[in-house]
Parts: sequence; structure tokens; C-alpha cells
Amino acid sequence: MNGVEYAKLVAAYILKNFGDRGIQVYREINVGKSIIGKGRRIDLFLVANDGGPAFAIECKHQAVSGTTDEKIPYALEDMKAVGVAGCIVYAGDGFSKGVLHLLQASEIAAYCLPEREGLACSRHTRELDHMLAIHFEWWDVLVSHRSVFDLEEWRSESTD
Repeated sequence: MNGVEYAKLVAAYILKNFGDRGIQVYREINVGKSIIGKGRRIDLFLVANDGGPAFAIECKHQAVSGTTDEKIPYALEDMKAVGVAGCIVYAGDGFSKGVLHLLQASEIAAYCLPEREGLACSRHTRELDHMLAIHFEWWDVLVSHRSVFDLEEWRSESTD
């Protein structure tokens, strides 16, 4: 899978799972300048239909080791400077251990590898799901499959 295919896969995943929440996904949108003064193009740009917040996503897929590793620290800094909330989504087995650790530790990076068939939410999309939920305030995404804490039940358990 190349970078364009990966970006389209992530876009399809977002629309399939979150499109009914009132967001639109745009591809390759020019947004300001990079940290070195070049024109910046964002892979995916999510906009709330109601005029609410936007979210920028840069997509990085690396199937084999190579020079993309060298671009990741720059991409992280550039994302921080974009002026709009956003993140870098990444997947692939080609990242070096050091760069993978850098991505895993970053507050603006999210592992995301949706399955092409079905595009379902899974443990492979959870990090992006959580970033979108926090940004767009979709709290049900964070608490799904959990029940509300029941005070009376707790009281009855503690008296047993």
C-alpha cells in the first residue's frame, strides 16, 4: 500500500464510522505554510457540517524500511504548527524502532490500520477513534460498552 492508498483507506474508514455525526472529509487541502515556509498540503481535512471544529490528518504508511523515517520528526513538528487541531496517523511495518517509539509516544500521533473489508472500528483504529472523539466531543465513542456507575449497587456491595 502506498501513501495515497493509505490516506484513502483512512478517509473511507472515517466516513463509514463517523460520517453520520455530521463531518465531511476532504483530501489534499492547502492550509497555510509549513515550518520551513513552504505551502502545506494536508492529506485529510475533517470539517463539522454545523460550522464547528475542523481536524487535520497527515497519513504516514511505511511498508518497508527507508527514508520516510527521517521525515517523521519534521512531520510531527509541522503538524503542531498547522494552526488547526490534528494528528498524524500511521501504520506499516517499515518504521524503525526509534521512529515507531517517537510516534507511539507523541500526543499528536495515532496508529490506525482499518480493515479494507467492512471498515469496522477495532483495536487497530482505537487511537484515531479516541482522538476524533475527544476533539469533536463524541463522548459515547469513549464510553461505549461500559455502563454508568451505579451508586446504589456499590453501596449494597460494600455492606455485604
